[in-house]
Amino acid sequence: MLKLCKTNVMAETPTIQIPLGFTAPDFKLPDVISGKELSLNDLKSNKATVVVFICNHCPYVIHIIKELVKTGKDYIPKGVSFIMINSNDVENYPADSPEKMVEFANQYDFPFPYLYDETQDIARTYDAACTPDFNVFDGKMKCVYRGQFDDSRPSNGKPVTGAELRKSLDLILAGHEIPEKQMPSVGCNIKWKA
Repeated sequence: MLKLCKTNVMAETPTIQIPLGFTAPDFKLPDVISGKELSLNDLKSNKATVVVFICNHCPYVIHIIKELVKTGKDYIPKGVSFIMINSNDVENYPADSPEKMVEFANQYDFPFPYLYDETQDIARTYDAACTPDFNVFDGKMKCVYRGQFDDSRPSNGKPVTGAELRKSLDLILAGHEIPEKQMPSVGCNIKWKA
């Protein structure tokens, strides 16, 4: 049975399960916080890099955003890089416009860049499907995790902890392999342009 997100026009969508081990696709996108064009090369870490597709209005993102920011603040000092990307169609979803992205980033005190993928090319290159959609890369920029933040959802009453993402980062930082069996993230579908 298809579940719908809060506005009843956003289908609940899981992360696309593709083989792990792919190299992080490069990009150069505007960061709405700094006003600079930033590339993956500018932002990546030689320890671990987390690329997350989010947006401002999705109830799944809003549900986890405080804990995602906290996770960033806990792991950035350990050498982990976090990159947020918004690829939604802002013409039909103005709540996700770059101006609103700045407001959202300021409201939640983002410690990481928030990039705007206007063409949606980067979301396609990463096979992103939902918000939030997580990709974790090791120090060689190979994807080792495309799972969920944790098992909390807006309607299931479970606490938001970031446990699954934190576990994957702890394993990378300790030099251990991440199990290939991963629960996909679930969220609202990315709002593709017509």
